[in-house]
Amino acid sequence: MIRLATFKDIPELEKLLNLSVRGLSTEHYTSNQIESALKYIFGIDTQLIRDHTYYIAEIDGSIAGCGGWSMRNTLYGGDQHKELEDPLLDPKTDAARIRAFFVHPDYARRGIGRQIMEYCEAEAKRHGFLSMELGATLPGMPLYKAMGFLEVEEIVEPLFDGEKLEIVRMRKTI
Repeated sequence: MIRLATFKDIPELEKLLNLSVRGLSTEHYTSNQIESALKYIFGIDTQLIRDHTYYIAEIDGSIAGCGGWSMRNTLYGGDQHKELEDPLLDPKTDAARIRAFFVHPDYARRGIGRQIMEYCEAEAKRHGFLSMELGATLPGMPLYKAMGFLEVEEIVEPLFDGEKLEIVRMRKTI
């Protein structure tokens, strides 16, 4: 079941985020990159919850995954990574942003991410967007490619402690 995330969900979402990143990223990033990214980039973007565009996938009452879409400019990162201002996008000229997808390692590769992505795509389309864009972490690339996203640009995000995180900007027409 997919439902809207609420502010009450944030503590559980933060636990999920940490489990997901630490459990599913080790083949692509070093432990130092993972811990640094958790500190400086990955996190809950509360604007998505305020905008009612962040979702939770539940299985038997447990959070199996989360993710969302945005009509705002930020491509990736939690509250700790964002600019204070996050302007709205124009659906006619800008791509909706796919944001903050995390799946619990116990539910990985069971279609959770795909279900949330399909839900986000339908919602973005319903709001008039013609394309979607995301900043993919390396573990997420196979899902995004399978769902029709194309690589646009490789980004090496410098982190405040000297680590760097490889991210790939991807885009899809909907």
